[in-house]
Formats: sequence, C-alpha cells, structure tokens
Amino acid sequence: MALIRLLTRLSGYVHLKQGLECLGASSQSTRLQQHTAAHSSSCNYQLLPDCLELSYGGLVMHFDYVWLRDHCRSASCYNSKTHQRNLDTASIDLNIRPLKSRVDENTLFLTWPDGHITRYSLTWLAQNSYEGQKRSAVQPRILWSADIYSSAQVPSASWDKFMSCDEELKNFLNNFLLYGIAFVEGVPPTLEATETATQRVSLIRETMYGRMWNFTSDFSRGDTAYTKLALDRHTDTSYFQEPCGIQVFHCLRHEGTGGRTLLVDAFHAADAVLQRTPENFELLSHVPIKHEYVENLSEHRNHMIGIGPVINVYPWNNEVYMIRYNNYDRSVINTVPHDVVRRWYTAHRQLTAELRRPDNELWVKLKPGKVLFIDNWRVLHGRESFTGLRQLCGCYLTRDDVLNTARSLGLQA
Repeated sequence: MALIRLLTRLSGYVHLKQGLECLGASSQSTRLQQHTAAHSSSCNYQLLPDCLELSYGGLVMHFDYVWLRDHCRSASCYNSKTHQRNLDTASIDLNIRPLKSRVDENTLFLTWPDGHITRYSLTWLAQNSYEGQKRSAVQPRILWSADIYSSAQVPSASWDKFMSCDEELKNFLNNFLLYGIAFVEGVPPTLEATETATQRVSLIRETMYGRMWNFTSDFSRGDTAYTKLALDRHTDTSYFQEPCGIQVFHCLRHEGTGGRTLLVDAFHAADAVLQRTPENFELLSHVPIKHEYVENLSEHRNHMIGIGPVINVYPWNNEVYMIRYNNYDRSVINTVPHDVVRRWYTAHRQLTAELRRPDNELWVKLKPGKVLFIDNWRVLHGRESFTGLRQLCGCYLTRDDVLNTARSLGLQA
C-alpha cells in the first residue's frame, strides 16, 4: 500500500510538472511556490495551481483559493460582532489567486488582485480545515454499556442548584452530551415543576401530542389481564422528518410493581457494528427507510412519514449523530432494490442483536422527584411491564435550543 501511495503521489507531481510546463515560464501566477515561515520550521506552504497547501502542527491541509477569499475575517468582509459575513460570495472571481503571500510564526498573509489583504491565524486554519475537521469529533461522547455507565457514577443534578446555578446546569448538560442521558433529582412531583425544569434547558417542542403530556394508567388488579405490557427499545417520533431531539420523563406516582425504564446507548451498538462489519454499518448509514404513523379518529387525523437511514453520520468524518430505530413504526420497505434488501436485513439484524445484548441494557426505576432527560437521537428507551396505578408526565424539547444552551455555557456541542 505504501508503494501504491508513493507511485500515486509521483504520478500527481509528473502531471503537475507537465501542466506547468505547458503554461509557459511567463505564467508566474500558476507556478508552484514553496514557502517556509521565517522564524518557524513547523510551518510551510506552497501555492498549487488550484489550492494552497499548508503544513502546520503536523497536519497537511489544502485550501481552495475561493474559500480563502470567501472566509476573510477582515472588518470589510466579516462582522466580528454578529459573526456574519459581509462579503458577497457571488462577487468573488471563481478563478481568483493571491498575488502575494507570506507567513510568519502565527499568521498567513494573502494579497488579492484588488489589493485586499487577508490575514489568517494558522491555528484557525488548522481548526477549520477539512483535514482538521475530518479527524476531530463534532461532539465529544462516551460510549457506554450498562457496566460502563454504572461504573462512571455520573451524578444527578440537584433541583435547587439546577434552577439557580449556571455551573450546575453546565455540569448537567456536559453529562447529557457525553452520555445521552441525565437526571435531575428533588423535583416536586407535579406537571408544573417538571415543565419548569425542562424550560431551564430548552424550549418545549409542541407536537400533535401537545406540549406537556400527562398519562395515568391504572392496572390495579393483580392478574395478568391487568398488567401493562412491556415496551421494547426504540427511539420516538421516527416518523417525523426531523425526530424530536430530547425526551423528558417524570414518574409522578406509581402504586404497584415493575415499570422500570430501559435505556440503551445506540451509538455504542452502532460502533460495534462498524468495528466488526464495516460494510453493514455502511449499508445502514446510506439506505433510506420510511417510518410512518397513521391515526384516523373521529375527532382528529394524523399521517406522519419520516424518511432517513437507520444510522445518520456526518459525511466528512463518519461520526454518528442520529439513530432512527423503531420496529413498531417502520413502514413498508420500498426504497431498497431487491438485491440490497437481504443485505439490509442482515445489517439491521446485527444492529438489533447489539441493541438487545443484556450487557448494553441499563435499567432505571423512575420515581417521583427524579426527572430523566434522554437524547432521542442516541439513546433507545423502553419499559418493562407493570401493575398498579402509574402517572407519568413529560415532553419533547427542541434539540437546537438544548445545544444552544450548552454552547452558551462554553460546552462543545
């Protein structure tokens, strides 16, 4: 493989050399120019025909010239107060190249044909390069099995401090971002207090189910006929084109047995599929599947359809950002060619097996005062059967606003 890469690079240099010779010695702007920072051997760059190649901090990066002009952070091109672009991107010549360039220890300087000078911090370029983004995570996470999460002894937030102290809120959100679940303890067991707690984090997302929901189930008789059946692991609202980002549960009352909540880190399961059978991961992250919800009642009707792969990844670094998994609501599979269907079922079976591994199942008993926040794009939830009277309230939160709150507190999200 090393020999193949070497030959490929040599071939590229040969074609580059031939191209430059054809352009002639008088075409100074298209010649390959190599430069090194005057006071630092850790940075050097060269102007290639179609991009600037920069080597800095052990990373080799490539920047298109239009990109370099478009992202100029000068006062005339960028409003640093509003973090918005002033420059009209459509006004940039798509064949633009810098007339002059230089670099010092920390900054790259580019002079454009109209005399405008762009200054880039080398650190900023490294952070915002494709190569830098490709090897970094959008959001740091800790993948967990039941044992990993239990051993971490992740603390719950205290209701009083959670409502009054930003540092407590920050710690809560940090745990939520890392693990996909987080708890607030000591919340008064009322619908109103639960709503107040959720609004500390985000705006409530109103759906066809309403804003806050409050369900009471009474299975007080002891025989099997009066036992609420178990609910298998799933993500909610898979039939929304954009599934709800966060789900909140608060058990206000339970006079009976059972009813524990099941939590499974689907990102951990997806990573196991990736490590063992990359081709199955690839299939699950590219084949679009329909999920559907149909409700025809005299007082209202709903027909929701959500389409997307089971595993959703960022294309530049293959980082998983959403799982859409709900066997109850998966619709007719008519988006997959016949020669792919069996392979998809095989891949889906492998993911299901990982999700159903007992060592991946975290069981939690919800009780009055304990509010659970679940990342519905990551953590599957279910519930074991129960008896007796059980009252549960909760809601969905808008994902953008949860992440906005986290970023405002200085967290990476």
